[in-house]
Amino acid sequence: MTTAAHRSATLDDVARAAGVSRSTASRVIAGTGFASPQARKQVIAAVDQLGYVPNQAARALVRGRGVRLVVAVAGTSEAVLDDPYVHRVVGSAARVCGPAGVGVALHWLPLGDLTGLDQLARDRSVCGVVLVNTTEDVLNAVPGSLRGRVASIGIGSATVPSFDVDNTAGAGEVLRHLYATGRRRIAMVAGPHWLPCSRRPVQAYRSLMRQAGLPERVVPGDFTAARGRVAAGEALRRWPDVDAIYAISDETALGVMAALRDEGVRVPGDVSVAGFDDIPLAAMTAPALTTASHPVGTIATAAATAVLAGRPAAPLTLFPSALVARVSA
Repeated sequence: MTTAAHRSATLDDVARAAGVSRSTASRVIAGTGFASPQARKQVIAAVDQLGYVPNQAARALVRGRGVRLVVAVAGTSEAVLDDPYVHRVVGSAARVCGPAGVGVALHWLPLGDLTGLDQLARDRSVCGVVLVNTTEDVLNAVPGSLRGRVASIGIGSATVPSFDVDNTAGAGEVLRHLYATGRRRIAMVAGPHWLPCSRRPVQAYRSLMRQAGLPERVVPGDFTAARGRVAAGEALRRWPDVDAIYAISDETALGVMAALRDEGVRVPGDVSVAGFDDIPLAAMTAPALTTASHPVGTIATAAATAVLAGRPAAPLTLFPSALVARVSA
């Protein structure tokens, strides 16, 4: 059965072709309410025959397959969604999902209320989830029904495969570079205390300082330039002899350099500064920022690909980080 060439198929056309009531056809297409397996099969066949659903996404809904991959970002506030790092994850995921006719959505997971994961698991339009800023609590809150269609950028578990940068090795390369250039009084601006992946560079820093017999000087941070400014001031007050500051993120390092400039401290003449991530702006600052690479696009692509494939993945996949030496250190 076909409809006239001058108009699109209607819900009534689908119902007639399927031999069911209009309300039954509507329930099957919307994915709500009861419909027998046979009725569902007939409606799907009619939808295909008549082309009632012209876009691939809606067709997938009729078949009960999700049409959205959700990038779920944990954080203390919605401001985490504005992070350029998150935007890079979403962009890379979209490049993977686009050819498959799957959209990408962004979702905030408040650290104090992780029930959003249950909602995502129940949402028929969601084919899978990529977790960002993953914590132990987030992993524990992942519903069993999401297993096989969830991946983490950060820490993982036996049931949630993870993809991340080897920031332990990357931090080590930066710190050894600072040491090799003669710096001995190195302060570090850490990341958010609640984020497990930000603890690894701190552990690397403490280990290397102990091995070299150097003092440990850690200042709390949160990945932002604003906090970098504050942290630089704190480091100068607490340790006036500081000769290098390593920040766990480039944005923080840029804030550090801005604060040092305001204080009349020369970079790298008086204090060397280094970061982590190698964001595009790092090469364009004055002086250009020494940092370590962070293949965000590659990591996000791997995570999204694993979710779409729906096949078992290695529990942990680490991607290498390399020193990018520039003028600031």
